[in-house]
Amino acid sequence: MRVKKQKRHRKSVRFYTACFGFRQPFKVLCDGTFVHHLVSHAIKPADNALSNILSAPVKLFTTKCVIAELKGLGISYSESLQAAHLLAPARCDHENSTSADACIKDIIGQNNSEHFFVASQDVDLRKSLQEIPGVPVIYGLRKALFLEPPSSFQREFVKNSEEKRMHMTELEYKMLRKRKNRSADEETNDSPDENDDSEDDNNGMGIETKPKTARKGIDVKDKVQFKRKRAKGPNPLSCKKKKSQDKPNLVPEREKTDGENSMRSRGRQRKRTRKGKKIDGLVSILSTADLP
Repeated sequence: MRVKKQKRHRKSVRFYTACFGFRQPFKVLCDGTFVHHLVSHAIKPADNALSNILSAPVKLFTTKCVIAELKGLGISYSESLQAAHLLAPARCDHENSTSADACIKDIIGQNNSEHFFVASQDVDLRKSLQEIPGVPVIYGLRKALFLEPPSSFQREFVKNSEEKRMHMTELEYKMLRKRKNRSADEETNDSPDENDDSEDDNNGMGIETKPKTARKGIDVKDKVQFKRKRAKGPNPLSCKKKKSQDKPNLVPEREKTDGENSMRSRGRQRKRTRKGKKIDGLVSILSTADLP
């Protein structure tokens, strides 16, 4: 049940913030009956209890007329009188103290310009405030506090105001007609009949006339031509210069000096050993030596 109650309270708070411009911290105007209810049921601290309902910080207010009414009720309301003195005073222009209901109604007025939440236990006062647009009402039931949902009158008022915003008013309609008439007059002044006759005469004489541009005296293209962004090369100033690398000679060269002339040999020449021919020579020598 607590979750459903919180959802219902949040919906009603969103309604008043979106449609009537309520802003945080919310201002709560308390009368004597509500203060006495908080004291008798030991709902302390009161600002925390109200902030839990509205899910936002809260400031509590009361009036001089409410305090005067609590004084006249006697000793049984002394504790509630002390608690009312701790609340911030709302501006009350009554020189002579009046009833709390009349004082609260005067402060609220016709449209609740100060954006007050009214906290009261008086049923008649709550019903009368529901007929005024943009007046949320809070009441207590034992140790629980409740925010009344927006009344049918307040919802209808919001719908009618939205429909009026969708349609033009009489002043806006007159202004629009004046603008249309001005634009029509300017078009007629820009294209007179005399210029047309002079152009026809020039065409008959064989004189070519240049077409008029949209802007007089300036040859400006009607459409703006955008250049495509293309990939550019690197900045040559920010690039390092290429180093010239000389290829080293893989084959070393040696110089051979024979007298005055010098000869260069690129590599070591390989000497081949002819083992097969030496063996053949030895065999022939041995064969001759054995003969008598």
